[in-house]
Amino acid sequence: MSKMMIRQACAALLSGLALVVAADVASAADQKAVAKVAVESPLVKVDQAWVRPMVKGQTATGGFMNLTATQNLTLVGFAMSTPGVPELHEMVMDGSVMRMHAVDTLALPAGQTVSLRPGAQHLMLTELKQPLQEGSEVSLTLKLKTAEGKLVTQDIKVPVKVMPMAMPAMKGDAMGGHHHDMHH
Repeated sequence: MSKMMIRQACAALLSGLALVVAADVASAADQKAVAKVAVESPLVKVDQAWVRPMVKGQTATGGFMNLTATQNLTLVGFAMSTPGVPELHEMVMDGSVMRMHAVDTLALPAGQTVSLRPGAQHLMLTELKQPLQEGSEVSLTLKLKTAEGKLVTQDIKVPVKVMPMAMPAMKGDAMGGHHHDMHH
């Protein structure tokens, strides 16, 4: 083998090695980009979110929305930007009386939309010091638990507005929502 052939073979080998290294670097960069997107993407898609405005003297209101998780999650609570007590609630029929009570968690199966709505499961913002006025916005932090037991959070901003027509009240709920005197 001549020196020229050895140089050409080495150059070809080095060139091929450089391509493999470049491909590995590009692949690692792609994986980092995908991981970054996954981290920055919300775990829960939130649609039609709203909080009912309050009238003077009222100290509690409800929060409603559609939640669609990208993986199996459990909503274990939420925090709010305004001083008060946040609780997960549901309304159930007790004989002929609809009652509301706090719940510890809410399952969010992957890919299934879970509706938080008047007359059913919803967020309760209680012991509020100031009424939430229509046209304002409330910052909420959803507290979520993954299937592996890891606690994660997701911040959302929710407008304060009257009930949109897209989310009608549950049949038999003439007031268009829950009644705060039904706690406990």
